[in-house]
Amino acid sequence: MSGDPSRSAFVAGATGYTGRAVVETLRARGVAVTAHVRPGSPRLETLGDSFRDVGASVDTTPWDRHALASRLTELRPDVVFALLGITRAGAAREKKRTGVEPSYETIDYGLTVLLLDAISDAGLSPRFVYLSSLGTSATASGEYLRWRWKAEERVRKSGLPFTIARPSFITGDERDEDRPGERIGAAVASVVLGASAALGAKRFAKRYGSRTNTQLASALVDAALDPAKANRTLESEELG
Repeated sequence: MSGDPSRSAFVAGATGYTGRAVVETLRARGVAVTAHVRPGSPRLETLGDSFRDVGASVDTTPWDRHALASRLTELRPDVVFALLGITRAGAAREKKRTGVEPSYETIDYGLTVLLLDAISDAGLSPRFVYLSSLGTSATASGEYLRWRWKAEERVRKSGLPFTIARPSFITGDERDEDRPGERIGAAVASVVLGASAALGAKRFAKRYGSRTNTQLASALVDAALDPAKANRTLESEELG
């Protein structure tokens, strides 16, 4: 698929920190890309122009099962990326803007399931790449990881060829919002993991080390294009 413009990808969550980098990485590798931006997104104009500048198409199909199925039938992507998620700060902004407060259940889980259902309705079988998180498991504590696990389970049971990625901290100077908990955690982890690596615990350091959005995007695209990574859940140390 690399370098072959006859193949295509649909990126849901394209306006996010990782999503933007995935769009750019796919285009740099010659893959035709449709970047999905929800209608009414305050980022539509600015990021839409950025996506078109790198040769990606912009799609504003609403988050409606029938509408998405119809659009996916037209596009027939070879790979679908589900890079969907909400933060507490993002939820607060959305509630202020629309009066409706999104949640991990409605966004992280709900939109992933809606996308899977739309693909099924379209009768397609693309590689489905789901961005999860380190620590996700059936017994994970915390609402965020619990809903991520439920989404993972739906992906695994979808019948689609899939790749689930569980990265550790995602850092960088261009994040859309300041996440002090993640930033501090990544900084502390960097010191601890540096010492661990020096002592020989390189696998441990690789598992819990942070990466930028561009590094993660490259790893996600590598996995999406690798037949050997189909139907696998990749922990952080397996993501390049």
